[in-house]
Amino acid sequence: MAQWDRLQQLDPVYRQKVHELYDRDELPMDVRHYLAPWIESQEWDRAAWDLSLAMVLYQVLLENLDNQYSRFVQEGNRERFLLQCNFRRFKQNFQLYQEKPDMLARIIQWFLTKEKEILHMAELPDQVESLQVHQSAMETDSQRQVQKKVEEVRSKVQVIDHTVKCLEEQQDEFDFKYQTHKMEGTFSQEDQKVLQGMLNRLDQSRRSLLGNLKALLTLTQEVMSLLVEEELGQWRGRQQKACIGAPEDTSLEKLEQWFTSLAEAMFQLRDFLQKLEELSGKVSYEKDPVISTKPQLQQQADIILTTLLKSAFVVETQPSIPQGKGPLVLRTNVQFSVKTRFLVKIPELNHSMQVTVTMDKDAPQVKGYRRFNVLGTATKALNMTESMQGGMVADFRHLTLKEQKVGGGGKGISDLSLSVTEELHVIHFETEFNLHGLSVKLETSSLPVVVISNASQQQSACASVLWFNMLCRDNKNVLFFASTTPAPWPQVGEMLSWQFLSAAGRGLDSDQLDMIAQKLFGKQQSYDSCTISWARFSKENVPDNSFSLWVWLDGILCLVKTYLADIWRDGSVMGFVSKGKEKNLLKVKMDGTFLLRFSESIKDGGITFSWVETDLQGKRNVRSVQPFTKTDMTQIPFVEIIRNFQILETGNVPENPLRSLYPGIPKDEAFGKYYTEKSGEESPYFKYIKTKLMFVSKDCGGASAHGGLLG
Repeated sequence: MAQWDRLQQLDPVYRQKVHELYDRDELPMDVRHYLAPWIESQEWDRAAWDLSLAMVLYQVLLENLDNQYSRFVQEGNRERFLLQCNFRRFKQNFQLYQEKPDMLARIIQWFLTKEKEILHMAELPDQVESLQVHQSAMETDSQRQVQKKVEEVRSKVQVIDHTVKCLEEQQDEFDFKYQTHKMEGTFSQEDQKVLQGMLNRLDQSRRSLLGNLKALLTLTQEVMSLLVEEELGQWRGRQQKACIGAPEDTSLEKLEQWFTSLAEAMFQLRDFLQKLEELSGKVSYEKDPVISTKPQLQQQADIILTTLLKSAFVVETQPSIPQGKGPLVLRTNVQFSVKTRFLVKIPELNHSMQVTVTMDKDAPQVKGYRRFNVLGTATKALNMTESMQGGMVADFRHLTLKEQKVGGGGKGISDLSLSVTEELHVIHFETEFNLHGLSVKLETSSLPVVVISNASQQQSACASVLWFNMLCRDNKNVLFFASTTPAPWPQVGEMLSWQFLSAAGRGLDSDQLDMIAQKLFGKQQSYDSCTISWARFSKENVPDNSFSLWVWLDGILCLVKTYLADIWRDGSVMGFVSKGKEKNLLKVKMDGTFLLRFSESIKDGGITFSWVETDLQGKRNVRSVQPFTKTDMTQIPFVEIIRNFQILETGNVPENPLRSLYPGIPKDEAFGKYYTEKSGEESPYFKYIKTKLMFVSKDCGGASAHGGLLG
């Protein structure tokens, strides 16, 4: 479906964003509408730097405007007369770009990009739900390449298996004839000639098999590199981003299939080499290729298999505590869980590989750096019963951490000063693989965790987890916060959007992120080149407030997740919008139009609504109520506040001033699906509203109002 058609089918909230986008002169909406197929089929991104292409597209655009004008003239009705006038004016305006057609190309490309952002914003909740229901994402080109090569390895193994059996039969035939003549003591010249011919063919078969084994090892090495360095590396990256809210697919089924298939192929290859050694031991001769080549192939095979097995031991589920805000924040004396997985699925090893948990195996020598003991069942067998897919897992569910008592916090060679929530720790896991004469020690480790001792440190700990996993790919860099570098704002914005997406199913759009950026950097044309330091994100107060950016956003996140998830997910909450923009949006709307935005001055999260009305003198005013906090919403759902809210001004009858949710959705249409069955005075919440939320006092200017909560 064409992009413009998809935009017209969006919900009213998102269609309004399209109207706001085209509320400017650079590209009129009528031009976008009537020339939609042509506009969407052109290479505007290339024309932005290719002046000759830009000039061609510019001339065709003017021709299309003339053609559309002619159609309106032919139709000849009154409705088309206004469009005729508009298109004549549009063409005159576009002629300003005659000397700079590439600038026009950039403008049109910018509009198309913004349209895609609106579509992405509208479709994201459905995409997230689809990702949660269908964990298997679409295969990438890289995954298809790996799958193809794994199948190629399997095919070559089958061919070599058949070749080895044929070689064994060929050697048995030679050996039988040789031993027969030897027993009879008759080696005529003809017999010797026949036996020499058979030996030459046997030698040729051995050399051919060794060549095939060498080619198989080369292919296996290539597949292992793809698997370990690319696919497993990308999975680790996805898991790290998923730990901070990104909607990533972290399933391991495909990787397990590939690792298992490759390991099985390598064990078969080792069997082939062993078989060759046995055959060579029975029939050997001068310049036997097995004697000279097999050791080298054996060494190469063992290196590949050992590397594969070591890489196959991973942390499937990162450490987390029950009722925590997310993974990687642990608390002393509170149980946490973590799950490891061995991606080579070998049934005969079920319950035989013991995994042991330790903490801070390579702890830095830093003064004051805490150390912990892992308590609980710290050793567990990899088994196939604790996984729904039958994988080899060790699921640790009841571990706790206890701080070691070291005088002065421990002596070290460095005097770095890190707060408790900036101190990173790594949990290590060890096991041993023993099968078919191969013994390999396996190790893996968690992403760095933050260990706190009380709930008041939770918020700062979460900030550390977000910042580290956004910027750092070295999972062993536990001194990351000793010298952090500023983060690009686009990267921070994406991370913040993930927090709302994971908390309530909808991320932040570009307008919302721009509002947050404006609080930090002031009003700018673009924030793409802005950076923000760790201190400014988590420690320093935002302008005009006594708390940091993260403290403010985390308070709003908690409010959204606990009390506002439904109306946040469906787009009813504009949320991050400045007071100035709020007035500009509302003043052009009908009386009673309101929007919902988050308070900028409440530390623990607050939400308010503002509406537009016309006073007796005909002046348009935007009025607001005092923000509602979790204290209010523990008593009454926010949608019931909106539904039953009334204002009481001197001499007036109480009335609800909220009629339509911005941009013009009737209130009951927007929120009706969330109402309780009873309304008005029959509502169980009405009494509370009547006593607590009825008074709105005008400020001195009369342009806005703040709600007063009555006791």
